[in-house]
Amino acid sequence: MSKEKKFLTCDGNQAAAHVSYMFSEVAAIYPITPSSTMAEYVDEWAAAGRKNIFGETVLVQEMQSEGGAAGAVHGSLQAGALTTTYTASQGLLLMIPNMYKIAGELLPSVFHVSARTIASHALSIFGDHQDVMSCRQTGFAMLAEGSVQEVMDLAGVAHLATIKSRVPFINFFDGFRTSHEIQKIEEMDQNDLAPLIDQEALAEFRARALNPNNPVARGMAENGDVFFQHREACNEYYDRVPEIVEEYMKEITRITGREYGLFNYYGDPEAERVIIAMGSVTQAAQEAIDHLRANGEKVGLVAVHLYRPFSAKHFLAAVPKTAKAIAVLDRTKEPGANGEPLYLDVKDCFYGQENAPVIVGGRYGLASKDTTPAQILAVFENLALPMPKDHFTVGIVDDVTFTSLPQKEEIALGGEGTFEAKFYGLGADGTVGANKNSVKIIGDNTNKYCQAYFAYDSKKSGGFTCSHLRFGDDPIRSTYLVTTPNFVACHVQAYLHMYDVTRGLRKGGTFLLNTIWEGEELAKNLPNKIKKFFADNDITVYYINATKIAQEIGLGNRTNTILQSAFFRITEVIPVDLAVEQMKKFIVKSYGKKGQDVVDKNYAAVDRGGEYKQLPVDKAWSNLEAEAPEANNDPAFINEVVRPINAQDGDLLKVSAFAGREDGTWEQGTAAYEKRGVAAFVPEWLEENCIQCNKCAYVCPHAAIRPFVLDEKEMANLPVKAGIPAIGKQFAGMSFIQSVDVLDCLGCGNCVAVCPGKKGVKALEMKPLETQLEVQKEWDYCVKEVASKQDLVDIKSNVKNSQFATPLFEFSGACSGCGETPYVKLISQLFGDHEIVANATGCSSIYSGSVPSTPYTKNAKGQGIAWANSLFEDFAEFGLGMSLAHEKLQSRIAGLMQQALECPSCSAE
Repeated sequence: MSKEKKFLTCDGNQAAAHVSYMFSEVAAIYPITPSSTMAEYVDEWAAAGRKNIFGETVLVQEMQSEGGAAGAVHGSLQAGALTTTYTASQGLLLMIPNMYKIAGELLPSVFHVSARTIASHALSIFGDHQDVMSCRQTGFAMLAEGSVQEVMDLAGVAHLATIKSRVPFINFFDGFRTSHEIQKIEEMDQNDLAPLIDQEALAEFRARALNPNNPVARGMAENGDVFFQHREACNEYYDRVPEIVEEYMKEITRITGREYGLFNYYGDPEAERVIIAMGSVTQAAQEAIDHLRANGEKVGLVAVHLYRPFSAKHFLAAVPKTAKAIAVLDRTKEPGANGEPLYLDVKDCFYGQENAPVIVGGRYGLASKDTTPAQILAVFENLALPMPKDHFTVGIVDDVTFTSLPQKEEIALGGEGTFEAKFYGLGADGTVGANKNSVKIIGDNTNKYCQAYFAYDSKKSGGFTCSHLRFGDDPIRSTYLVTTPNFVACHVQAYLHMYDVTRGLRKGGTFLLNTIWEGEELAKNLPNKIKKFFADNDITVYYINATKIAQEIGLGNRTNTILQSAFFRITEVIPVDLAVEQMKKFIVKSYGKKGQDVVDKNYAAVDRGGEYKQLPVDKAWSNLEAEAPEANNDPAFINEVVRPINAQDGDLLKVSAFAGREDGTWEQGTAAYEKRGVAAFVPEWLEENCIQCNKCAYVCPHAAIRPFVLDEKEMANLPVKAGIPAIGKQFAGMSFIQSVDVLDCLGCGNCVAVCPGKKGVKALEMKPLETQLEVQKEWDYCVKEVASKQDLVDIKSNVKNSQFATPLFEFSGACSGCGETPYVKLISQLFGDHEIVANATGCSSIYSGSVPSTPYTKNAKGQGIAWANSLFEDFAEFGLGMSLAHEKLQSRIAGLMQQALECPSCSAE
């Protein structure tokens, strides 16, 4: 029977944390992306005094590493406390040694994992199943969920089953796609789950705890005479797990009305073609199946929940007897294997059976690669072939080993009445936060279902963000990015030239642009390609100068509230008065502690969100031809690989694009080609006030302002500025320029803040970007045509001289105003021609080496920084290894030289 519904708008991490808090007494944590917020929620709730099922507050202990967290979990379990942790990726792998122990000692526990890619040829923080698949052999049971609602419903099953069975569980769901997807879901509460705890099993766990009043020894060493048979003694515990999990799933079905089993079937009862999969792809597959069944095709899906122990009996019962062809989809890659894990498990289940279906396997979705219904349709088409392709891939074009299935055009399958929206923003401009609030406003104040997912590039604040929102009257199963939006908002006008911001916008759709241009000026500056799209597709276009409004209000570059208000007013997805009321409630919640002045400024932003205007779309724009891309002499690698990735078109690159760099090697200096131009304000150099101290260049986080010394010949061809006489006898007869790379500047204003100026008048002033674009010509000339004068000074003697050295670290993806990168840049100026970096994973590794941006570069002689990253916790050891290798190589060279000195004839030979 169904209970009275209580809804919650949250993401998968919050759903898992909500349930795990109920069952946990101790949580040993070491937050790692994308699982961090699970630990943070539990820590926050514990600090606030929230009670668990046992009427107590969870004891939370943050450790020094993932390995340390697993060790603490192990110890806490042996002492009799129900203990939990949260992890992903290499963090989970670092726990494996303790996981063997926890499973071998039959200690009930749940590790909640937002499944994530394992770093191999490169690091990726995004989601797939590589990490959890690396734990199949540990002895942990493994329970998978495919949506935020499933996380809420089934996380409790893992906790209940581990207590009853004694077998520890990994409870996992897709990192980012589920962990960070916001959905409006039905909430489980303690009253639902507390009665289901096996109190006798729990009491037995407590009784087994290490206790000096009843001392025992555990973790002994065994020899070959007994180890084997002792290891087999646990089998009966694992044999019982499927029935225990099934029992609890039936209870969840009774409580929620949603059907759950170890394997859930969806589709035609007499399906001939069936897909087997687990995780978020199962939701998208259901959309594709509905589409095909509406066209009379007999297709279906088996969604795997209990992956370990894998129950062949339950699996075969879920597969229709009519199935003639099966495709097993794995979200992992095991190089050299005869197939991925789930595929091999499924094949094993059918081994020796009469009239067994044809079974093929494929890989999908590594590192959160989007998996859409169109890709699922391609899988079903493959199954319809007389000899379906085996060991295939979907979602990519493999033109090297030809594993990929043919790509199909995307179609909208989200259901009638689903409203889809995309928001292009700038990291730290508040767009993502505002959209999270928008979804909660709609979810909490209407009967609509809602979903939000946020895509980012790897840069810090100032990087690309795209928010994908859906609203509808029916549950949303579209676990993939919005590809056919009804509404698109572009919050950064520079994106018009950088990205295809209108891609997929439906006919008759709506487009909102945050821009400094007005009316005819806006029409003049819009790219022809975009104007033609507007005219051809009957798009309604609105624009607003939220940047100017934010400055007038006193919010700086925080345009989010203004644009959020504009979205609600334009789309009217909920009544405008209700939207305004709720936005102001969220403002008090978010900014109330910062004072009434900040609250009032954001109130004003809500009210001024109605200052948008409509841009008339000229039907004649249909006849325009798109501008041809500017010709350049840049390397083919930049044009063919780097630029498509920067344009958010990396999904379109084929496997052959990475020929020659299969090991993850990437060329240095690619960041110099980006020229994003995303700062609203950049510094203007006022030469008459400059004392040539070079402090501005010294503090610039992005090496976007630099001093150049020019001789007469170089000055003769200088565009834009005249320069001033350079100070210092070594620069006699030369001119000095403090040039600004306005297209790489992120507008932090550090340079202006540090400038002493002349007689109290600063030599730098922040000006709107569009007023400084001509200065870029000066910068480009100085970088390409002006020779470095660093050899004329001692660059290590003082701050001023250090900045005449060419930075070998430039234009990184660091945050605007970053306090770290000026030091990294300075080190590159002083020592970069003989520098090797062992970089820990974290901010510094992301801004130093995120594909395709490499800010470390080379000098005129081709010398530069060699850089490599290993893991988060081993960079010191990694660097030590480099040092040891160089010490050994230097010793070898010294030995050879000594040998040559002692025996010249030997060296000649």
